[in-house]
Amino acid sequence: ALARRGIPVVIEASSEAQARLFATFPVQVIMLDNFTPAAMKRAVRAVRSLNREVEIEASGGVTLKTVKAVARTGVDRISVGALTHSAPACDISLEL
Repeated sequence: ALARRGIPVVIEASSEAQARLFATFPVQVIMLDNFTPAAMKRAVRAVRSLNREVEIEASGGVTLKTVKAVARTGVDRISVGALTHSAPACDISLEL
């Protein structure tokens, strides 16, 4: 119902079996969570064979060291949590 109203629907898969199932749903994005690059490549092929329209995003466990290998799997987009998880904190205050 949400997809028909123009509201983007994103669903997170934690296995290739889930990704294949979700490829049959009316969703805009399937997020592959914590997949190895090899497992991600298999899941991308499986999803594409079922649904060429859905976007596939890599998320969870992607680092700046692994992002190149992840990009080679065929995903449409990549979330790199390391950009925010590893950012140093800065204590700032404002007094008026």
